[in-house]
Amino acid sequence: MSHVTAVPAADSAAALSHFEASFRYETDCWDVHDAMSGGQPDFVLLDVRGTEKYAAGHVPGALDLARRKIIGSKLAEFPADTLFVVYCAGPHCNGAARAAVRLAQLGRPVKLMTGGITGWLDEGFVLASV
Repeated sequence: MSHVTAVPAADSAAALSHFEASFRYETDCWDVHDAMSGGQPDFVLLDVRGTEKYAAGHVPGALDLARRKIIGSKLAEFPADTLFVVYCAGPHCNGAARAAVRLAQLGRPVKLMTGGITGWLDEGFVLASV
């Protein structure tokens, strides 16, 4: 028995429930790129890595709001039902998840862009810089 099969897979109904639910919490770089390329995204994309990293290169159209600076007053300009999509450096970084927690604590709808900057570049998409 391998480490893969040592823990049995969930039954199909549980797997379906789990994976369908994940789309409520996450989106991917391709879908964000597609929406941003259309010119009228129906969400606000937040780069939560910090101003220095944002300036060096960020997803075009993203706003710079470091996760430690996410407070109610900084979000006041956005309607309460605004969906925020957050990203950080990549799968090795939990900054986006921490930012998502903070946004949820503030009562804001939020999704995480899986892959972060690493995923964005892996897809062959370009970065903008300040």
